[in-house]
Amino acid sequence: MCQLLGMNCNVPTDVMFSFAGFAERGGRTDHHGDGWGIAFFEDQGLRHFVDHQSAAESPIAALIRHYPIRSRNVIAHIRKATQGAVTLENCHPFVRELWGRYWVFAHNGHLKDYAPRLHGSFRPVGHTDSERAFCWLLQELAKSHADLPSVAELTLTLRELVPHIARHGTFNFLLSNGEALWAHASTKLCYVVRQHPFGSATLHDEDLRINFAEHAAPGDRVAVVATTPLTKDEVWTAIDPGALTVFVDGAPAAI
Repeated sequence: MCQLLGMNCNVPTDVMFSFAGFAERGGRTDHHGDGWGIAFFEDQGLRHFVDHQSAAESPIAALIRHYPIRSRNVIAHIRKATQGAVTLENCHPFVRELWGRYWVFAHNGHLKDYAPRLHGSFRPVGHTDSERAFCWLLQELAKSHADLPSVAELTLTLRELVPHIARHGTFNFLLSNGEALWAHASTKLCYVVRQHPFGSATLHDEDLRINFAEHAAPGDRVAVVATTPLTKDEVWTAIDPGALTVFVDGAPAAI
């Protein structure tokens, strides 16, 4: 299975600390060595990097680990291939445009015999069940809403659509349009919210510790979502299997 990392914040924040530990799982501390990718929203723009090399060895991943790109919504993925060859076009996260906004999606799991009818403008480039699921979700969202709806409306529609895919197997995913971050748990997905008073944290996968109080303002708030906890000394909350949680401004929204 693959692994997921997401970040949602109320102010632009860099993901260097979390990504440093996450990237180690891409071939060094874990076996997810079949490619990786990351996408950063910046206002209406998007920085998108993918590589079919392992995250632990990729020179592009090394760049990301040391370059403080600041964003309010980030999605990253390290791949353990179950469907589709180890090629660039099969690396997550995937990106499409809908309603004049970029949408980013990454999936952890395996969907058996999943071949949805795609009749709109969203078609897969690669050969993964994940990209097919993303295309179908956007196709059905476009059918349900004529223009960009509110985060609350999108969340309600996604809660109707997601079970149609999840019945085919394991469907942990992260989705963002730069305004919010949606996280669906099928098996494993958890999150932590960092806010004032900020403390310190130590990574599981690398000998790295940070005092967030030295880097954050009192009003800052950051939610980090991952397949399994990235740090040893923070309280991570598991997302219930079958639940779709939406994060806005660095915290779960009550929708």
